[in-house]
Amino acid sequence: MSTASYTYAVARPFNPTQAAGIVGVDGAAIHLVRHQDLVAVVSPLAPAEADETALRARLETLSELEVIARAHHRVVAAVAACTPTLPFRLATVHRTDDRVAQLLRREYRRFRETLDRFAGRVEVGVKIYVQHAGASAGMSVAEKTDGSGSARAGRDYLRNRREQRDRRQHAWRRATTAAEQMDAVLAGLAVDRRQHRTQSAELSAAPGENVFNAAYLVDAGRAEELAARAQRLGAENPHVTIEITGPWPPYSFADSEEGT
Repeated sequence: MSTASYTYAVARPFNPTQAAGIVGVDGAAIHLVRHQDLVAVVSPLAPAEADETALRARLETLSELEVIARAHHRVVAAVAACTPTLPFRLATVHRTDDRVAQLLRREYRRFRETLDRFAGRVEVGVKIYVQHAGASAGMSVAEKTDGSGSARAGRDYLRNRREQRDRRQHAWRRATTAAEQMDAVLAGLAVDRRQHRTQSAELSAAPGENVFNAAYLVDAGRAEELAARAQRLGAENPHVTIEITGPWPPYSFADSEEGT
């Protein structure tokens, strides 16, 4: 069985020596597939992994997912440091380099327009978290009562639960209102924005509950300005925590490409 082509991105032509030494998934060397003034950045994939189904099966293992994601980002970031770059989604596989070339021909106009839009721009991510007041104050019934009877203990327990629920709802509403206000300001500094699903606590090292998760496409020269503005807005809202990531290649603004 022949090797397949793992496809990282489409980009404007660049000097390959600028990305010399960068290796891709499974340590494979990258190479370029060209069509007119576009290049696709690819690396060979071992026969056993030469279809997306096999590769995606590996992504179901957290350790494998991390290794492949790091390799994917390493290549995309190296290319984006050299030239406007349109990242492909993780684990995009084409059967051959010829299939990659066909994609470049078929989507030539769209790819060019997207690269023109991405030129000189980066992605900055902003997440907002809320700490729920009293959420961890799970007092036992014995602590809430004097032991005078199960009926009173039950009432105190239910009242305590209602109070916790109300505090959580109030904190959530306050945080989401703050997030909407911050987003309006930050969007004014960006040329585009994408709002993502909020992240579960299991996938985040940040404290609290994620109530807002967005990416902003911004001129590279304004990335620090946007990040600093987000930090100031966070400082003005002490009941929320701000997490800023990037600058990244514009992953959130790239349409997914299906491998073939």
